[in-house]
Amino acid sequence: MPELPEVETVRRTLKTLVSGKTIRSVSVFLPRIIRKPQEILEFSLLLEGQTIETVERRGKFLKIILGDMVLVSHLRMEGRYGLYDRNEEIEKHTHVIFHFTDGTELRYRDVRQFGTMEIWPKGEEDRNPPLSKLGPEPLDPQFTLELFKKILKGRKTKIKPLLLNQEFLVGLGNIYVDEALYEARIHPETEADQLSAPKISLLHKAIVQTLDEAVQLGGSSIKSYVNGQGEMGMFQQQLKAYGKNGEPCMRCGMELVKTVVGGRGTHFCPKCQKNPSKDS
Repeated sequence: MPELPEVETVRRTLKTLVSGKTIRSVSVFLPRIIRKPQEILEFSLLLEGQTIETVERRGKFLKIILGDMVLVSHLRMEGRYGLYDRNEEIEKHTHVIFHFTDGTELRYRDVRQFGTMEIWPKGEEDRNPPLSKLGPEPLDPQFTLELFKKILKGRKTKIKPLLLNQEFLVGLGNIYVDEALYEARIHPETEADQLSAPKISLLHKAIVQTLDEAVQLGGSSIKSYVNGQGEMGMFQQQLKAYGKNGEPCMRCGMELVKTVVGGRGTHFCPKCQKNPSKDS
């Protein structure tokens, strides 16, 4: 699933590609992707004649800002956007096409068919689910160490599942949680309320730096992710923990292992990231 760096990369690409374009019509070939309004004709009519002002992001959601409304799009597992000429052949698994007045088309493809789209009056999208339930943005300047300490306080749960909880902190998925915990030398099963002040500081720094570096490198193309121009991300070449089970730790040389934490495959170094509950 695309995480914050991948969605941010798609946002930046789409902003460049489609800002200023006016929607002539919309074709929907898979109605269940459209969540609001559920009536496809109404969805299409609302968008006709609307000009795309910009593209924003909230967590893993894209916000396509139009004249008086916002299209909220979640890519889920394998959703992707691409800009095409209207005469180009339509690829398999293309479920929604936004036809622009200049003859180009923004096409949404989704092999797994899990993506969603919702239209909200401008300003209402952030006050209603799903966006209203999201936690702080880790790359926002307001995500300070003090805020991180505050939202961690009293959390009696393992740190990895907590970081994956989008209502706690948005944008982090399996890849970047493993990487941040590795950088901070924290075992993924550590109870959140047992983290020391120095460890919290290290984890805060690791989350921000890991995500920032991933954004600069266009995200990670682990499976099928590409940006709006069909380009792969390059952060996977910088991974130190995720997917590295059986390989030597870059710090200590110990063999990295893979286990399951909170139902998710988890990679860590048993020497650098000691489990405090087993060492006590």
